[in-house]
Amino acid sequence: MKIDGVFSGGGIKGFALIGAYEEIERRGLSFVRVAGTSAGAIVAAFIAAGYTSREIFQLVDELDMRKLLDNRKTFLPFSLAKWLLAYWKLGLYKGNEFEKWIKEKLEAKGVRTFSDLPPQTLRVIASDLSNGQMVVIPDDLGKYGIDPGSFSIAKAIRMSCSIPYFFEPVKIRSITGVNIVVDGGVLSNFPIWLFDQEDTVKVRPVLGIKLSHSEFQHRKHRIANAVQLFAALFETMKDAHDARYISKKHVRNIIFIPTEGVLSTEFQLTEEKKQALFQYGRKCAEKFFKSWSY
Repeated sequence: MKIDGVFSGGGIKGFALIGAYEEIERRGLSFVRVAGTSAGAIVAAFIAAGYTSREIFQLVDELDMRKLLDNRKTFLPFSLAKWLLAYWKLGLYKGNEFEKWIKEKLEAKGVRTFSDLPPQTLRVIASDLSNGQMVVIPDDLGKYGIDPGSFSIAKAIRMSCSIPYFFEPVKIRSITGVNIVVDGGVLSNFPIWLFDQEDTVKVRPVLGIKLSHSEFQHRKHRIANAVQLFAALFETMKDAHDARYISKKHVRNIIFIPTEGVLSTEFQLTEEKKQALFQYGRKCAEKFFKSWSY
């Protein structure tokens, strides 16, 4: 059966998304259109390029994640320089190596720009902080005077994955000047609204894969100090927009994968933890399909 799919953000926890994708493949489902934010954008792009779940897992598994952490050279020890980098460059790591890796893997499938894919096959979310607005790529690129079809998919994925203060933001020039673009999860971590809206007739089933509990089973934030306050503040901001679009009707079409205990930026995961996340995502999907009907 042909379906559309939406993958949520979650950083390194995206291994669980790949596991869920394996179960989706096993059920004989194939995606026509995909969308995602951050880690979900990576998985969505690889699916759109024609990679299988096992191929995606192998690509990510054999990668030394530490190579993606390309900090700028400085005469100061990184432990001291990181505060200057965060202040002046707006991020600890450049993000160039990450973009290069995505570019190489997509080009291996003959995919470079959005014109290499059928229209609407892939859409990713980023956050334009300069203008205070969400950006759907490639749809919104025309507003910046950029030809959507000629835009690099690897660049779009990098934009969607630029975790604030961790990776340097992407700067894009437009008729209004330079715009600072960061992780799409700041404004929409799970863009299921792209395909599943109340007033729109769906062309085909829409399946969501989300790295969290259901909005209707959300655990209460524990706030006893400033760090916990910041974490709760950021999570509330991140999920507030999407929560408005997720009704109980949508929930029945979403595979929820709660992934507590793993940090989004935990780039030194052990092989055991990678496999555990992959298998956990697959098991959550397997449980979901036991009661899913469309």
